[in-house]
Amino acid sequence: MPAMDQFSAAGKPGEAGDFAARDSASAPKSDTEFVPGEFVPGEFEHGGGHSGGAAPSATGAAASGPGGPQSPEGAAATAGHSAQQSGAAQAWTALGGDPALLARVSRERRAGLLPSALPVLELASATVAACSLAAAEFSCVRARSALLPPVRVDDGAVATAFLSDRLVRIDGRAPVTFAPLSRFWRTADGWVRTHANYPHHRARLLSALGMSDHGPAEDEAAAGRVATELAGRQALDVEEAVYAEGGLAVAVRTPEEWESHPQRAAVAPTPLVSLSRLDGAPTPALDGPPGPGGLRGLRVLDLTRVLAGPVATRTLALLGADVLRIDAPERPEFLDTHADTNLGKRSTLLDLSSRAGQTTFEELLASAHVVVTGYRPGALDRFGLAPESLMDRRPGLVVGQLSAWGAHGPWQRRRGFDSLVQAATGIACLEAAGGSGTAGKVSSSPDLTPGALPAQALDHGSGYLLAAGLLRALTEQRTGTAGSRLVRLSLARTAHWLLHDLPAAEAGTGAGTGAGTEPGAQPGGAAREAAGAAQPAFDQAPWLTEADSPLGRLRYALSPVGFGPAGSATPSAAGSPLDWARVTGQVGGDATEWV
Repeated sequence: MPAMDQFSAAGKPGEAGDFAARDSASAPKSDTEFVPGEFVPGEFEHGGGHSGGAAPSATGAAASGPGGPQSPEGAAATAGHSAQQSGAAQAWTALGGDPALLARVSRERRAGLLPSALPVLELASATVAACSLAAAEFSCVRARSALLPPVRVDDGAVATAFLSDRLVRIDGRAPVTFAPLSRFWRTADGWVRTHANYPHHRARLLSALGMSDHGPAEDEAAAGRVATELAGRQALDVEEAVYAEGGLAVAVRTPEEWESHPQRAAVAPTPLVSLSRLDGAPTPALDGPPGPGGLRGLRVLDLTRVLAGPVATRTLALLGADVLRIDAPERPEFLDTHADTNLGKRSTLLDLSSRAGQTTFEELLASAHVVVTGYRPGALDRFGLAPESLMDRRPGLVVGQLSAWGAHGPWQRRRGFDSLVQAATGIACLEAAGGSGTAGKVSSSPDLTPGALPAQALDHGSGYLLAAGLLRALTEQRTGTAGSRLVRLSLARTAHWLLHDLPAAEAGTGAGTGAGTEPGAQPGGAAREAAGAAQPAFDQAPWLTEADSPLGRLRYALSPVGFGPAGSATPSAAGSPLDWARVTGQVGGDATEWV
């Protein structure tokens, strides 16, 4: 069999002539031969992966139309099959990948990491595995090689990376993850979760509650007054009043209450990853050799905010892409979040509401390959950033769109963050029940303080899935049919995956009770303490590193995404870098131009 024919139809590189028109240079071949179906003991099982019915189409994850939701009938038909698959196989199927490629993925399992009432470690390792495999696949396609490098996923690296926003240090200083007014609050009939980290969200929360704003420095003192005010209100009334003011607050719901919510009904039938082809435009060329990671020459415009979108674009930067992060001058990202999520990228400030800003953006867009946005659907349309508008001006573009609540349903226009999605979907109640030793007896009792996942797992997991979706879109452009692509995800759909589809954690592999590390979250209880005592302390040091940066001495988590021969300290085109090529610089410290 010719070497080029060793790829399946989903991942087979095109003829050399096809690539000549797209990439100006080739690269050395990798050194690990891919044989479809070869399975090494201990690697990711993909039970049923070869027999789950028709293979996904070249346009992605069972979408009924461009950006449209999966039909309820299709969702029901695949539900039983999903339950038999590992998390990695489920994620890879959602991405439209060839299941045979999963045989190249191995996993180093480690006990007791990311303990939770839910299979958080399974979600984490699955999303990293899918992202790494998508990166390896694209590297082969770009290099015109049939030799797929191996992918190795280490639970220790994964767990450390999922805590990167908490582990980052600038000159030894711990980050501020939640502001004093971002927490759970007891109400007259239950609990509500607020998010007030950003100044404008904080101001809107106080305004909705009819409270005076004495500035962020007084928020610790103001917390007592907020608690008193909310204790006399109904949770749903607070949710609606704060939303009407443009702020962020969500009533804490049980899983059963979320099951009957219309937003859940809108989200549940949609694909975990929606990958759509919107036109037949030619594929923009990538200049130069692919380099380690395979993405050298790829230009990415990053218009995202904490945390999922920046995790996705941070991953593309690791793999060699030129990623330019754009923030509004009046709303730059927080320094701690910037330090963690802007590794490998460049950062600039650009006022898209001005004519000069729009002109500069159009110049950047003219040679971009990928644009990623992380705002609620429609929020950026007035700036000309709707996917269809972007593709009209830059044919062949790949657009990634991430939101909190999804592109359909009554909450599609609402702002949201990981912590709020956890509260609304019942996750906070499940973690509280686990922390109190009553897992399986979920209660909405006001006496049971809500819990939290051991990491912002919806954010991080969605980020790696988004990066994987973008990589698969780039692969499809070069192996299937050309055309602009839209990759769409939501935190609420990732939460649905965690709650309903992922296999339960095995004993000793991250199963347990909620960690409750957010302000106001359930701290755990005797059940979690007993489980933790049975496991050795998790040493994160192997996956942390330090470097001097324009911000100071920076400690950060290494990326868990990678592929290539084991034990290679010097990455080549056959593998991915072990670290980013540049550390984080100052917010807005780079020129608004491509390298």
